[in-house]
Amino acid sequence: MRSAARTVREYLAELPADRRKAISAVRKVIRENLPDGYDEAMNWGMITYQVPLATYPDTYNGQPLMYAALASQKNHMAVYLTGIYISEGSRAAFEGAYRATGKRFDVGQSCVRFRTLDDLPLPLIGETIASVPVAALVERVRQTTSARTTHAKTTPAKTRGRQGAKKR
Repeated sequence: MRSAARTVREYLAELPADRRKAISAVRKVIRENLPDGYDEAMNWGMITYQVPLATYPDTYNGQPLMYAALASQKNHMAVYLTGIYISEGSRAAFEGAYRATGKRFDVGQSCVRFRTLDDLPLPLIGETIASVPVAALVERVRQTTSARTTHAKTTPAKTRGRQGAKKR
């Protein structure tokens, strides 16, 4: 459920008490471990931790580069960790550490879903947030963008959109 809240305070106020408590606890862990240079803001209908455009203006969509986010969805809450999901090694290390906690590993494309605060290994979330300084995230994004651009330049235009398509 995307929120229309314009501030974090408004976002938290619109949540049911149990979710407000859980999101507030995860937010506290994120803020305590967030490297310098990231801003907390409301963006994309959720609480985001992002690289300001003044630091990295070359985003594909003209929006600040999201590092992490918190959201209350219809059937769960989620911590988005896009900063680690753009690195296969970081993602694999996070998954291994998460599974080692014994907690249920329920993930989406760039998020960890949880229904209660007890479902989430908060110390691991804190370590993960602390692990990627702004400069490292920007470098990962630049490398990813550069690799995509190089691929687009070296792949013939008529096959670019058809890779992985079934042959008839």
